[in-house]
Amino acid sequence: MASVTLRRLVKRYDPVGRPALDGVSLAVQDGELFVLLGPTGSGKTTVLRCIAGLEEPSGGEVLIGERDVTRLPPGARDVAMVFQSHALYPHLSVRGNLAFGLEVRNTPAADVARRVQHTADRLGLTALLDRHPAQLSGGERQRVALGRAMVREPQAFLLDEPLSHADPTLRGELRAQLLELHRALHATMLYVTHDQAEALSLGQRIAILDAGRLRQVGPPAEVYGRPADVFVAQFLGSPGMNVLRGTARATGEQGGVVDCGPWSIAVPLERYEGQIHLGVRPEHVSVVAPDQGLGAAEVRVVEPLGADTLVRMDAGGQALVARVPGIPDWRPGDRVGVRLERRHLHLFDAAGERLG
Repeated sequence: MASVTLRRLVKRYDPVGRPALDGVSLAVQDGELFVLLGPTGSGKTTVLRCIAGLEEPSGGEVLIGERDVTRLPPGARDVAMVFQSHALYPHLSVRGNLAFGLEVRNTPAADVARRVQHTADRLGLTALLDRHPAQLSGGERQRVALGRAMVREPQAFLLDEPLSHADPTLRGELRAQLLELHRALHATMLYVTHDQAEALSLGQRIAILDAGRLRQVGPPAEVYGRPADVFVAQFLGSPGMNVLRGTARATGEQGGVVDCGPWSIAVPLERYEGQIHLGVRPEHVSVVAPDQGLGAAEVRVVEPLGADTLVRMDAGGQALVARVPGIPDWRPGDRVGVRLERRHLHLFDAAGERLG
């Protein structure tokens, strides 16, 4: 296995328009499971295709290990890519699909047989080796697609939303299998997804892309717990962070106050005044009796999710969501009180950048 490094990577499809990638620099460690997360059109797949050699960068460098592969053809890069579609050969058996990439490289037959069997054993495909793709379930086809990449023993795996077509239950099972596989292989994996649950559960580190630019890179707990800006705060989480617009004013040694409409919220912020964004995640918002809390809000929508419930409210003209345990009996139109956990407040300046 090997590290993967991007240095100021640029990709332009339109010479006068916004670049698809705008100076992206990343260092993926040898053996790391690294996730690229972002909305549709953010440049995630373009990053993978530039690493794989399926797209030629307009600028910057791609290194695999210590080797500059920026201008090398795909076959010379020693990486394996798993796509959204399984892309299996329907006329070949599972054994044939696993062996195909080795056979076209003129790998000795005995070595092909050994590596195919070893991969099938690891992925639980041994009993399926003589079946064809049409005879397999969606999860089995996905494991064959992973196996076809594994059998080549590449320096890095590039996975482009490989679970996007699976149903939610199967996706959970496949995520667990992928984590077990990574632990067993100690493989370098770059995994692209727009699914935050996948990113948070799989990634040892996550890079969040937006409009071709990196917003934040870090471990899941860091990007979720200390988002670098308002975009990351609202993008990460289901639902994302509440962000209230307000005005900050200092109150001396005790910190400051943010005025959000009719609410005045004490914050641990000194020496900052002016327009501000105050963030708080739904799980750190409590819904209480109307005469309690820091202020009143009107319930707009109640969404029971089983173990907990989302309560969407109008808080002085701004939207606020609380995630509360159980299934409460509030109804749209009810007036309620709101509490925010002060130690879980996030502060962003007028431009949306994190303060403190």
